[in-house]
This record gives sequence, C-alpha cells and structure tokens, in this order.
Amino acid sequence: MKIAGFDIGGANTDLAVIDFENGEIKNIEVDFAYLPMWSNNDDLSEVLIELIEHICPVSDIDAVGISMTAELVDAYDTKKDGVLDVVRKCEETFDCPVAYVGIDGLMSKDEIEKTPLKAAAANWIATTQIATLISDNCIFIDTGSTTTDIIPIKNGKECAIGKSDFDRSATGELVYTGTLRTNLASFLDKVELNDKEYRVASELFAQTADVYMVLDLISEDDYICDTFDGEGKSKIECARRIARVVCADLEMLSMDDIIEMCKFIHQKQVEQIADGLKQVSQTQELDLIVTTGLGKDILDKKAAELLNLEVKSMGDILTDDECTVAPAVGTAVMMEKYLK
Repeated sequence: MKIAGFDIGGANTDLAVIDFENGEIKNIEVDFAYLPMWSNNDDLSEVLIELIEHICPVSDIDAVGISMTAELVDAYDTKKDGVLDVVRKCEETFDCPVAYVGIDGLMSKDEIEKTPLKAAAANWIATTQIATLISDNCIFIDTGSTTTDIIPIKNGKECAIGKSDFDRSATGELVYTGTLRTNLASFLDKVELNDKEYRVASELFAQTADVYMVLDLISEDDYICDTFDGEGKSKIECARRIARVVCADLEMLSMDDIIEMCKFIHQKQVEQIADGLKQVSQTQELDLIVTTGLGKDILDKKAAELLNLEVKSMGDILTDDECTVAPAVGTAVMMEKYLK
C-alpha cells in the first residue's frame, strides 16, 4: 500500500510517500514546495499533484492524509474559512480516500465540516507518532521554517495542555519562531556589536535564513522562502540585509562585524526557544528532548543543552530530509492506521 501524507503550511507544503507492507514501513520518499498560501492558495491542487508526481504517478497512491497550518494565513478571514478551503481543494484533487489530522485523530470531510477548528494547526499530533519510536516519555521539539512545536509525550501519548495555536502560545508548547522566515526584529530589541548595544530597526529587513546563511548553518538550497528585499540569497546579499537591521550597510560594517552580529542573534533565538522548552519541561516534569525539523541541530539541540536537558535526535531513525518533513511522515503513518 502506498500512502501520501501532506503537511500544508502557510509557506511550505511537505509530502511523504510511504510504502507499507503488512503494516510495516518499507520505503519513505519525501519532497516539499514553497507555496505562499497568503497569495497563491489557488495553486494548492496543482502543487499537491506535482509533488506526488515527482515521486510516483498519482494513480499509484492508495490514500492521502492531510495535516495543515495554512488556515492562519491572512488570505482567510477566519481559521474556519481556511480549514474548509483547504479541505475543499483536497477533496477536488484526489479520487482516493482522504482524511485530515485533527486534535482527536484523523477526521473525514464530513467530520471536518461539523467541527473545522479541530483540524486547525493540528500537524503536531501527526509528528508525535514518530517521536514515540524513540521514547514514550519525552518532549518532542520541531522547529521548521516558521514555528517551533514543543510537545510533551507521556506513556506513548501526547499530553499537550493547549490544543489550539492560541492556547499553546500560553503554555510554551508553541513558540512562533523558525529557521527561515522569522523577522529578526520580532525577537530582538538590541544587538551587541564591538562592546556596544545597538537598537534594531523594527522593519522587514532581514530574516533568520539570512543569519544562518552567513553562519554556514544552512545552504542556499535550504533557503526556500522569498527574501524580504526581493534580492538574491548569497552570503553577501544576506549580510547586506542584516546590516540594515542596525541601520547600517556594508560600507559601515565589515563581514567580521556581520558574523559577530549573527552569532549574537543566533544565541537570542536559542534562548527564545529555551524559554518555551523550560516552561513545558517544568510543567510536565520531563527531561528527555527529541529534536526534528530543519532547526533540530541549529536551534533545538542548543536550547535543550542550554537547559542541561538530555537530547536525542529524530535523525537516529529518519534521514535529515525525512526529519525536515516529519509532520508529513507522521500524517502518512496515521492514515495507514486509519484505513485498518
């Protein structure tokens, strides 16, 4: 049986196609596409098909599971509108069985239409399916391009206090910060440079992808989102954007200055994630951290180490590419169980 699992985000749509044999995973293939749902949501159906066809003919797919966070984009007046739009487009796209990840498990189209908010930003439910393969008692942390999920698991079951993004932002279980698309001004008020503190400009000048390009922590292939100024993604272009954050340019700052700034910014984002992780760890009395996502080594491991917590990586059982699209992998796993 071949099952496709999609995680439809606000900026990225991720895919995992898993071959199952007698309930066991025999092969996993993954892909992703940058799809800004705030402006291009009408392209969703086309992108879903194209992603599958990069791996296999659509006719080979026996079932499709969908998780989503795209309902929050400002193309929709409400999250309910966003969920229902995504569901409508998915139902129009696929002829095989389709189900959707909700906070209580997989849901049919009819169930979604009755309680659409149960499917809003529920992709973390899918990701916990994989974390339990490493430990039944842990905190699973997944930093993607935009957000960080911090999910407690006890006795093999997720035990998050918050169930919506709104609730989880108060419990530490959601930190709205990511490896690529986070505006630096959203978590910085000052930058330390050459023993001075410089207040930052609260503008859309640079994002975290620029910082991690300069520090060689991501590649240009990883930098899949748009730049804030519409220019390129080379290290020098990233440095130019970062200089603007302190109202400067590359005639005023050297590359060494930019690197010093980036190291400071990196540490501040680690501390931001550690703050949420500390809240969850203390509340749940859990001290084993399992990391995944694009930021698993760049941010999550360092946040756990800052708090002196034990760290294991999902990379112990998945490839780096599979870790990056872990919610899609988990969604496909849930769909296989749902069909039984």
